[in-house]
Amino acid sequence: MSHIILTPGAVPLSQWRAIWTGAVPQLDPACAPAIAASAAAVARILAKGQPVYGINTGFGKLATVRIPDDQLETLQRNIVLSHAAGVGEPSPAGIVRLMMALKMTNLGQGASGVRPETIALMEAMLAADLLPLVPAQGSVGASGDLAPLSHMACAMIGVGDVFLQGERMSAAAAFAKSGLSPLPALAAKEGLALLNGTQFSTACALAGLFEAERILQSALITGALSTEAAKGSDAPFDARIHQLRGHKGQIDCAAVLRDLMAGSAIRASHLENDTRVQDPYCIRCQPQVAGAALTLLRQAADTLLVEANGVSDNPLIFPETDEALSGGNFHAEPVAFAADMIAMALCEIGSISERRIAMLVDPALSGVPAFLTPQPGLNSGFMIPQVTAAALVSENKQMAYPASVDSIPTSANQEDHVSMAAHGARRLLKMAKNVDYVLGIELLAASQACDFHAPLKSSNALEALRSLVRKDVPPLDHDRLMHPDMEATTALICSGAVIASVNHPLPSLEAQP
Repeated sequence: MSHIILTPGAVPLSQWRAIWTGAVPQLDPACAPAIAASAAAVARILAKGQPVYGINTGFGKLATVRIPDDQLETLQRNIVLSHAAGVGEPSPAGIVRLMMALKMTNLGQGASGVRPETIALMEAMLAADLLPLVPAQGSVGASGDLAPLSHMACAMIGVGDVFLQGERMSAAAAFAKSGLSPLPALAAKEGLALLNGTQFSTACALAGLFEAERILQSALITGALSTEAAKGSDAPFDARIHQLRGHKGQIDCAAVLRDLMAGSAIRASHLENDTRVQDPYCIRCQPQVAGAALTLLRQAADTLLVEANGVSDNPLIFPETDEALSGGNFHAEPVAFAADMIAMALCEIGSISERRIAMLVDPALSGVPAFLTPQPGLNSGFMIPQVTAAALVSENKQMAYPASVDSIPTSANQEDHVSMAAHGARRLLKMAKNVDYVLGIELLAASQACDFHAPLKSSNALEALRSLVRKDVPPLDHDRLMHPDMEATTALICSGAVIASVNHPLPSLEAQP
């Protein structure tokens, strides 16, 4: 696994993406003085003897309860144990890695009052692939992702279950096996600093964002192949059309579609005798739909990058004045909005892909045999794969309802408006997987439809893609078990092999000037 150095407050999107795919993060040693100064400030604040939220008081509705100095370690341990109340399936390892790295950079800015050794343990756990078991459900996105982050903090004090190099075991056993030691105690403020913040929601949203980027790029490729399969026109991708409207995402997507089809003999064969004046929207309006999705994803990326590099726990420590200021940076509303945008983009990418599949199986629109089989009637061909795609798209439509418009009061109405960012972000991987399958089906269908145009060939890029498909899936001459074929092409989508095969620059989250 590769190692990367994170500079708190200035971590680029590429490094968060690398952590999602397995890179091991460490904090830039240059942040050590700020961390130490913050911890020292907490000690000075305590010495003043004044009640300070989260340091020597209860939490939430219990903030008016003053805690004696000799019980402060117990206070921090208690909040970690009592708040570790998540339920559901364990979060994926990539999500937990991202969550821990986000928390490290949050604490590394020196505004949280956490000791250097506490952050050092998080680094060591990540390096040893010792990941807390974090149940996926239980956060409402304010006051932070309390339950998920508490499970992380529990592991750090040797409580609960963890995964050591993918094997589930008790935290105590994992520490013993790895040669590491849990924290013997949490100092004042540390428990609250560890469990308060938006890191779980942000990790889930970032993971969804990275998957959505790959999906958008793949959809442009499968869409270009479907255009060829239906002998569609590339005129709607003319740069002049999109420059007049001006949307950067639309311009970028049109350019890719245009380039992917350049030099196609299939396209050249019907330039002069094409009887269709205009193609269906699923072909003609690809730049507009994909471009709008790209713009949304870029906006979400901007929001999440700011959130990932910010400080979202509470209260915040200001060592220069020895102040602990209570605020609401833990409220994950920006993350919730970003997650909703990603969900909408995923939903629409899948929706228009399904429409292209439906077009290809309809002989009146595609110009090839019904359901893409040489002997329709005797064979059903791609009839039910299109139904499966429709089912997945409808499932995504149901999941795309905005999470951010929901709220429910918690903590005896002290926390009376919450963001719902956690489940808004958590649904994204499921939605992405659904779109992967839809694109896999489109890739299969478009490859089959292009076979009917032989001996004419498409562009070099799209022929390279078809060759990739045909290595795993032969043409459908007669009905056979479709599930393995669909799994094979979906695997090509998920692995990035489809993107690599065309060997062409594709629009990314980082918009180019």
